[in-house]
Amino acid sequence: MPYSTLKQRLDHGDTVILDGATGTELQRRGVDMDPAAWCGVASLANQEVLTDIHRDYIAAGAEVITANTFASARVVLKQAGYGDKTEEINRAAVEAALRARDRSGNPEVVVAGSLSHMVYLASDRVPPPDEMPSEAEAAESFAELAQLLKAAGVELLLLEMMYHPKRTPKVVEAALATGLPVWFGLSARRGADGRLLSFFKETDVPLSEIVKMIPERGIDAAGVMHTGAEITAEALALIHKRYKGPLSAYPDSGYFEMPDWRFHDIVTPARLEQFYLDWLYQGAQIIGGCCGLTVEHIKAAVSARDRHQNAL
Repeated sequence: MPYSTLKQRLDHGDTVILDGATGTELQRRGVDMDPAAWCGVASLANQEVLTDIHRDYIAAGAEVITANTFASARVVLKQAGYGDKTEEINRAAVEAALRARDRSGNPEVVVAGSLSHMVYLASDRVPPPDEMPSEAEAAESFAELAQLLKAAGVELLLLEMMYHPKRTPKVVEAALATGLPVWFGLSARRGADGRLLSFFKETDVPLSEIVKMIPERGIDAAGVMHTGAEITAEALALIHKRYKGPLSAYPDSGYFEMPDWRFHDIVTPARLEQFYLDWLYQGAQIIGGCCGLTVEHIKAAVSARDRHQNAL
């Protein structure tokens, strides 16, 4: 199993390269995003494009590729009329990643499944309570997705964009129940008063409250994702106060206007390389990219890793 080798490397202090965005990269390559479910549905009709994205990340140096399942829980897909295709969509996403690994000729690449707590993507507005799925329905959907990803063949679960104070523990529970390795990625924002907050926008939640939800046992890495590069270091420092295992950093760039990512003021690969280098010196071991970032940004991560290793 490739993950066992990766885990040994992390235990020895090595740097691991995660891939870049999948959903926004599908859009960037001309695939239409679903107006109610964003990128998940695209896995069905765009297998070769998705496989090519994964292969391109592997060729750039990614050692972990992430299946396009961030927005593929039943609770999201049913809003677009695809609830009955939940298993088919997620299997298609994982198969594309596994196919990319096979075609790359690099069997050591680890295929991860993305597990988020997204429940509503139909607009940027905060929907009224009667339009929202219940917390019980959401938790059931997270548990279903975690088990589907395991059955489809992923070797690692990435908990992506953890920020919701009620749903984060449910996603953690669902992931740990699979018995698969788990990495925890939280998302942060800067408050109007300068404080570091959870990405949760309905009210200001100190990021420290989400950090407390990182399990003391059962996960192999924790870090910052879907967060601006300029606040990632501060968030990593806060995580490190609680969690002493491997740290991860995979920022985003641009912004989301459902159903499209806006590639606005995207950080350059050269600028991001310096951020990566700073995070490596801070203690991060896993670096990659999230929404808006591309193959060129992952090449920058590889360059930062090499520079860091050569300086040691």
